[in-house]
Amino acid sequence: MKLRLPADGLSSNALIALVALFVVACSNLTFFANVLAAYPISRPNLPFIGALFLTFLALHVLVLALVGVGYFTKPLLMVVLLFASVTAYFMDTYGVVIDEGMLQNAVQTNAAESLDLLTGKLIVYLLLLGVLPALVVARVRVQRRGWRHGVGSRLSLLGIMLSLIAALVLAFSSHFASFLREHKPLRSYANPFYAIYSNIKYANHALASQNDQRLAVLGADAKVPASDHGRELIILVVGETARADRFSINGYERVTTPVLEAAKAISFPNFSACGTSTAVSVPCMFSMDGRDKFDLKSAGSRENLLDVLKHAGVNVIWLDNNSDSKGVALRVPYQNFKTPALNLLCDTECRDVGMLPGLQDYIDSHPVGDIFIVLHQMGNHGPAYFKRYPPGFEKFTPACQSNDLGQCSDQEISNAYDNAIRYTDYFLGKTIALLQRNDANFETALFYVSDHGESLGENGIYLHGMPRAMAPEQQLHVPAVLWLGSGFHDVDKSALEKFRQQAYSHDNVVHTVLGLMEVKTTLYRPELDLLACCKVPE
Repeated sequence: MKLRLPADGLSSNALIALVALFVVACSNLTFFANVLAAYPISRPNLPFIGALFLTFLALHVLVLALVGVGYFTKPLLMVVLLFASVTAYFMDTYGVVIDEGMLQNAVQTNAAESLDLLTGKLIVYLLLLGVLPALVVARVRVQRRGWRHGVGSRLSLLGIMLSLIAALVLAFSSHFASFLREHKPLRSYANPFYAIYSNIKYANHALASQNDQRLAVLGADAKVPASDHGRELIILVVGETARADRFSINGYERVTTPVLEAAKAISFPNFSACGTSTAVSVPCMFSMDGRDKFDLKSAGSRENLLDVLKHAGVNVIWLDNNSDSKGVALRVPYQNFKTPALNLLCDTECRDVGMLPGLQDYIDSHPVGDIFIVLHQMGNHGPAYFKRYPPGFEKFTPACQSNDLGQCSDQEISNAYDNAIRYTDYFLGKTIALLQRNDANFETALFYVSDHGESLGENGIYLHGMPRAMAPEQQLHVPAVLWLGSGFHDVDKSALEKFRQQAYSHDNVVHTVLGLMEVKTTLYRPELDLLACCKVPE
C-alpha cells in the first residue's frame, strides 16, 4: 500500500508532529537506553515508560510549534533534523553528553583532531537521520489557509499538547517526581533540546567574556627571596587524556611506564582532575582560585600561575603540541609544535618528543633567573589512539587502527590506548634526561599531570567530556608523577612515600609549582603543596 499525502499538502501542525515523532523515535536512542537502565522493562514500569515517551514527544511538538511559525517552519525543522542527527551520532557512539564544556572543547579543537572524529558511521547518521528527512521536509507542500486559520490551529495544537502533558504528569505524578528528582542526569541526553540549550548557554558566556576585557592582577607580591642562591629549572608536562589506572607505576598489570619506574619517579596515585575536558581542566589547573571557586567564564580575565611566576621574575615559556593553551599562556612566550615548521619529529603527526630538541638552547640563552617550562602534550587524545605513537611503540596487539571505535573491540581499543601511554613514558624519560644534563647548574624537577582521563567502553561510554557531576571515575582519575633532580636536598623522599597515597587534585598543581620554584607570595597555600609535608630544614 503506497502512502499518499493530501493533494493540497500537509498542515504545518502535522509536519511539526511528524518531525517531532521522527526525532524522538530515531535520534534519542541513548536517551531511552538510559531511561530503560533506570526503569527496566517490567509490568509495573511499562505504563510509566509509555507515559514518559508520550510526554517527551508532546514536549518536542510543543517547543517546535512555539518557534516554528510561518515561512520559518520548514527551515527550522530541517535545521533541527540535521542538528539532532549529529548529536545522536556522538551520544549513541561514545555515550557522551553535549553540554557547555563539550562545546568549549569542540570550538578549541584544531582541524586535525576534528578529522579524527569524522567516520563513515557519522556520514550514515547525518544522511539517514538528517539530510534525507530534511530533503523530505523541503519537498513537502505546506497548506496555506490564511493567518487566522493558522493562528487558531496552532493555538489548538499548543493547547492539546499542554493538556496531554498535564494529564500524563498528573496520572503518573509520583513516577515523574521520582524521575525528575533522582534521575536528573537523564535530561542531559534529551536530543536535540539539551544540546541546543548548551549552545545558547555557551554563546552567551562567550559574548559576556568578550565584553569584559579587564584583567584581574594576581600575585603581584610574588618574588624569589634573596636568600635563594640556587637556580630552579622546572618542567611541568600537561598530559592529555591519560588515566591513572593505566600507569604501571600505579600498579597496572601491563608495563606501560618502565622509564618512570627506572628513574624512581614519585607517583601520586589518587589524583583527580578539575574537569573532564581540556577546555575546562587546563585553565582550572593553572587557576589561583581552585576547583571549587573556578569559573570558566571569568578565567580569561584573571591572571594565573604563569603570571604569578612572571611577577617573581621567572623565565616562563609554553610549548604546545596540542590544540592550544586554552587561554592560559596568552601573556607568556608560546610556541606551536603542531607544525613541521618548529617540530622536526613529524610523521603521520607531530610527536611530543619534538618539543625537546630546542630546549637546551632556550635554557642556555637565559643565564640569569629561574626557568619554568610547560610542555603541553598530544598524549592519548582519542579516538585515534593509534596515531598517538610511532609504529615502534606498538607493544600491545592487536591495536585498534581506526578512528571509528565501533570498528574495534574494547580490547583492541585498550591495546592502542596503552601503547600511547608507553610513548608518553618514553617522552617523559627523554624530558628527565634533559633535566639531568642540567643538574649541575640548576635544581631540576619534572612534574607531570594529565588534564583529564578517558572512558574506554566502560558502561558503554567512550572518550571524555561528561559533566563532572555524572562523569565516571575513568574520566576524572588522572596520573600525577614527580621526578626530583639531585639538587632537591631539602625533600625527604622516604617521608614523602607515606603521604603520596593521599587524595590530591589539580588544586595541588599551582601550589606545588610555587613551592618547587621557591616563589614567595601571599597566594601560596602550603597545605596544597605536595612537598610541604616533607621539607627538611637546610
